[in-house]
Amino acid sequence: MPLKIDLKPNERLIIGNAAIRNGDRRASFVLETNTKFLRESEIITESEADTPCKKLYVLLQVIYLVDETFEAENGFTALATQIMEAAPSMAPRIAAIHECMTSGEQYRALKLGRELIAYERELLARVAPAAEEALQA
Repeated sequence: MPLKIDLKPNERLIIGNAAIRNGDRRASFVLETNTKFLRESEIITESEADTPCKKLYVLLQVIYLVDETFEAENGFTALATQIMEAAPSMAPRIAAIHECMTSGEQYRALKLGRELIAYERELLARVAPAAEEALQA
């Protein structure tokens, strides 16, 4: 089934192994074959990965986009284990991501990865005021 993609001016897109940047006007095109792609809004670069869950998401991107995923999968497992030990409430979310990966639903795993980052942000927002109070006491 063809997929129509609309790009904003200067928006980036990864299709397979190619990184594409749109020009200075909106553009629209149709992907007529089944291929892996990520829009700029879905991409987190290694330099932007400043939290454990963002680093986990970078590994999910690699697993989704490349053919040889052995190293990325091992990295995912190691980091996921560390995250679950530090924050056990993340375990069900990480288990759901792993389930998607093992069933071949890597794009769905990415979506769940973005939800995990949002959950991490919520946890950090709850911890920050308590840490500030403790420092002032």
